[in-house]
Amino acid sequence: MMLGHLLTQRKPAILKKWLNLLLDSYPPESSALFKKNKDRFANPVGHTTSQEMAAIFDELLKGTDFNRDSTSIDMLIKIRAVQDFSASEAVSFIFSLKKVIREELGEMIGEEGMQEEVLALESSIDHLALACFDNYMKSREKIYELKADEIKERAYTLLKRANMLCETPGS
Repeated sequence: MMLGHLLTQRKPAILKKWLNLLLDSYPPESSALFKKNKDRFANPVGHTTSQEMAAIFDELLKGTDFNRDSTSIDMLIKIRAVQDFSASEAVSFIFSLKKVIREELGEMIGEEGMQEEVLALESSIDHLALACFDNYMKSREKIYELKADEIKERAYTLLKRANMLCETPGS
């Protein structure tokens, strides 16, 4: 696989550009902080994002089936799900990988036989994006479920404190 070899060679540059595109989706102050501070304790979002994007890229090169559980997708998308992003904003960074790869490999993509490999890779990136979207929706569902449970618990506690509960026999 000629494309795989080129992607492995250019991995640091590709990951840096891809990470910067993702971090640019944040407000300017947050983006600057995430880009500047590399410490995993002072900047857990930036650190985790960087680590998981590298792992996702490696999984993509290995041909991982992203419809199965991917810890890297799970970690990264959970971060995006708790933030104020719509579903499309949360997963759009996946599609930007296509742009980064095309920019980084440039004219080499047009070489004989490489087009089929590029199309296969882009198809894998599309499947990755769909898996990320599914994961995002599951994470948001869980967040809403937790919020609903918390509201129910608060309402029950308030009613109990106000002595307004009507206990039924057997419950």
